[in-house]
Amino acid sequence: MPPFCVFGNFCGYNTMLVIQINMKVIDLPVIEISKDNFDAEIMNSELPVVLDFWGPNCGPCLSLMPKYHELAENPKYAGKVKFCSVDTSKNRRIAVSFRVMSLPVFLFCKNGKEAARLSGGAVSIEAITAKIEELTA
Repeated sequence: MPPFCVFGNFCGYNTMLVIQINMKVIDLPVIEISKDNFDAEIMNSELPVVLDFWGPNCGPCLSLMPKYHELAENPKYAGKVKFCSVDTSKNRRIAVSFRVMSLPVFLFCKNGKEAARLSGGAVSIEAITAKIEELTA
């Protein structure tokens, strides 16, 4: 499948379906958060957590996703930061509990509490990287 199919309906596939298939095949190190694993992965995490709130109809979210996954694969952060993702279309209560009202939103948590937030136009891979550096300093 050509790479451009991932971010559009150029091949007749639903964009979200293509991304989910790619995530399963590649097995990226980003933990998908749901109500079932929220406490264990976020609230009780010994590591700082980067939490990506995204939605299947959010263009900026989908364009940031591959870069976020690349960041998660960076060996520099192995064992230092936990990378997580929340599909807000399936996990509205988690989004509401963090007062996420628009997308994209990246939360940075330490000891189960929000330490920083990036949202809207402030979200870029450079800004995310800078916040991770602050969180792990």
